[in-house]
Amino acid sequence: MLPKTQRRIVLASRPTGEPTENNFRLEEVPLQEPQHGEVLVRLLYLSADPYMRGRMRDGASYAAPIGIGEVFGGGSVGEVVASRHPVFKVGDIVEDRMGWQEYAISASPAMRRIDPAIAPISTANGILGMPGMTAYFGLFDVGQPKAGETVVVSAASGAVGQAVGQLGKMAGCRVVGIAGGAKKCEFVVKELGFDACVDYKAAGDLNAVLRAACPKGIDVYFENVGGPISDAVTLQLNTWARIALCGAISQYNAEKPEMAPRLPGLFVGKRVTMRGFIVSDFAQKYEPARALMGEMVRSGKLKFREDIVDGLEKAPKAFIGLLRGDNFGKLQIKVGDEPVGLPHRR
Repeated sequence: MLPKTQRRIVLASRPTGEPTENNFRLEEVPLQEPQHGEVLVRLLYLSADPYMRGRMRDGASYAAPIGIGEVFGGGSVGEVVASRHPVFKVGDIVEDRMGWQEYAISASPAMRRIDPAIAPISTANGILGMPGMTAYFGLFDVGQPKAGETVVVSAASGAVGQAVGQLGKMAGCRVVGIAGGAKKCEFVVKELGFDACVDYKAAGDLNAVLRAACPKGIDVYFENVGGPISDAVTLQLNTWARIALCGAISQYNAEKPEMAPRLPGLFVGKRVTMRGFIVSDFAQKYEPARALMGEMVRSGKLKFREDIVDGLEKAPKAFIGLLRGDNFGKLQIKVGDEPVGLPHRR
């Protein structure tokens, strides 16, 4: 029996600087029925990702801004509970960008069916979803690592960083992570197999600590953070180094973005290539990469960590914490119980 109403979180106002919980509003609205070609999805896991901060601004970007009063959020995993769609049937587990709500109507051509036998279904928002694809294509297509090179990734314990490091090791590289806190650094070294991890919060002289961790310099830098961390990495770059510019989370709440790169002379002399990318640039190649990574997850070769917060109402606070680096692993909001009988049911 479906409820008559559902809860959702909408954007109440646009933040100045760091978002607050007042920028969000929890609403209760009537539950809609799917029309021809649509499905009704009971959402189970909602994704929280740094790029969503940019969608809170009313300005041009690669991701369209969220309107005031519109449902907030992005990727979601859920169960089809009613269908008038020719492909999806009741009981299917699906992933799509359905936002922060308990139920969603979708007819999106981007919706995909999830195989629960491969891994926990939440991974469709993480290691086997957008963050995993970001890691794979950002490292291999943009960073182009070669065996024996040194790869450095910032936000190393996060949704993207943890995959980048493991894939870099599989490519035969020395991999060094940068993360905030001893526990995160211990995780990426002992659990994920990184060669070293720099705790930027305890480093003191970050340049010296990073130099010690990368005695042969840095050939590939997977950039997630920006700011002083990026500066420290730049000083250690080798000639012909490549930078895969994925994000700059340290700058997302800034009212006036800092000027960057701040050490352009080094880029010229060392012939450094820095390329920004969006994961959707590689959408035509998702399926082979996802199948490969799915097999690695299934076999235990590719590990992952998720930070799951229980309750829709907790999503804004969790998202604000994500922008501060409070999360440990891929942040998700659990809003519904998984169907009984899933192979990897939590």
